[in-house]
Amino acid sequence: MSIAFVVTAPEPVALASITPLPAALGRTDGVEPPLASAVSGLMGGRVGVYLRPTDGGMAAMADARRASRSTLRRLGVWADRLTRFTTTSDLARLNDAPTARVAVGPTLAAALDWARMAEGLSDGIVNVAMLDARLAAEQVEGAPTNIPGIDRSWSMDRGPRETHVRRSVGLRLDLDGVAKGWLADRALERLDPFPAAIVDADGDVAIRLGRGQRWRVGIADPRSIGENLLELDLIGSDRHGGRRFGLATSGTSVHRWVHDGRVSHHLIDPRTGMPARTDIVQATVLARSAREAEALAKTAVILGSGAALNVLDRPGVDGAILLTDGDEILLTPSTMRWLA
Repeated sequence: MSIAFVVTAPEPVALASITPLPAALGRTDGVEPPLASAVSGLMGGRVGVYLRPTDGGMAAMADARRASRSTLRRLGVWADRLTRFTTTSDLARLNDAPTARVAVGPTLAAALDWARMAEGLSDGIVNVAMLDARLAAEQVEGAPTNIPGIDRSWSMDRGPRETHVRRSVGLRLDLDGVAKGWLADRALERLDPFPAAIVDADGDVAIRLGRGQRWRVGIADPRSIGENLLELDLIGSDRHGGRRFGLATSGTSVHRWVHDGRVSHHLIDPRTGMPARTDIVQATVLARSAREAEALAKTAVILGSGAALNVLDRPGVDGAILLTDGDEILLTPSTMRWLA
């Protein structure tokens, strides 16, 4: 059963998915710890790596700074292989290939593995074969107009040395948010030695908090720049390896276009091939991983509030915050544990 309450605020103007408050990362005794970070413009937005060093010494801080910078560089290398915005990426070469069977590298193959799992997790709502539908919604020159007739099926053949993707010639894939959540989780795996680590891949956030560690995160209000809907206070566990979280937000307040007086957005409903007709302006999901949180947040927006609450009532979802176009904020019961 969800909990709903009504707020009053201006019309939506922008979406700042997650407002990280890394200064709150630390022990529960109120002592502010040092924090190492590296931030850069990547993936069409802002990517950051935040680390708590093993102790307060200069050597430990230097080690944390090196690790944060190294992880950020590695994220950039991975992202360059998965982007559709360059002609030299692995994804671009796949999309442009004139054959139905195309060899792909291990990074793209692993990301596509997750894309297929995300499709199953969302009952088909997350679908990476929707690039041309999105370009059509944006009215990008050259985008096909017969979207419903396109064969969107694709598969992968795993071999001992190579992986091949099979799809109809001309079908183009778009990893976008699917890749961001997956990359955040992958980068976090490099940071196990640190008591607390956060990888923010442009709003898809992978978090690991050890014993006594906590991080407060603000969920931005898309209707009022600089304001938060609410804040979550995430706390690590006592078990070995700490606790991992994934936090992601999806919404219709950015990547919006107006054509002939009609508002369009980038979240395509694969059942229609058109921008989703939904009452959800923004959905934030707290889950076990950033990739799961991203997939479920996107699914929630596309489905709308009625179906979304049922989808989000499942093991592995630690919380969900939905903002509707009627200015309602809907919370799943599990969210209450984390409210600051």
